[in-house]
Amino acid sequence: MKKFLSAIIMIATVMSLSSCSYNSMVKMDENVKGKWGEVQTQYQRRSDLIPNLVATVKGQANFEQKTLTDVTEARAKATSIQVDPTKLTPETVQKFQQAQGQLSTALGRLLVASENYPNLKSNEAFNTLQAQLEGTENRIGIARKDFNEAVQEYNSKIRSFPANITAKMFGFSEKGYFTAEAGADKAPKVQF
Repeated sequence: MKKFLSAIIMIATVMSLSSCSYNSMVKMDENVKGKWGEVQTQYQRRSDLIPNLVATVKGQANFEQKTLTDVTEARAKATSIQVDPTKLTPETVQKFQQAQGQLSTALGRLLVASENYPNLKSNEAFNTLQAQLEGTENRIGIARKDFNEAVQEYNSKIRSFPANITAKMFGFSEKGYFTAEAGADKAPKVQF
């Protein structure tokens, strides 16, 4: 009888600890999904600005057609990659980040090339779109930071004892982070 009572107490204790861990993991998982939604919203905002930017730039007679094509193609690729928020593995986040990084690079080339067109630089629509893009890039940075913080809290929880036992029992798995872009560790060369 004493062994039976001890076993029941031990099972009740494990279940109690497991229940607390499970509930907090669910909340953290939902927080990560919410932060992911904000990341996607900001990237979508940027994507929505691009057609207007390209149309404004096309108005310049000799603007580099390849640059415009690169931006359009990068946008198409970036918007074609959809990540299910329930599958935010390191691999899927990296794939999403790569496509968005290619779009950022193409946009950067477009904005640098626009410096060679004084009429474009004085175009109010272009300047407004450029300012909106800059603001959106800042929002993307903040959304990515918030997402990474939520992922760190979640990943720490599911790897900590005794929550890791509950995580394995219920299939909670590690989420992926946004990382620095390739070459971000090197300062850009500025030439005058």
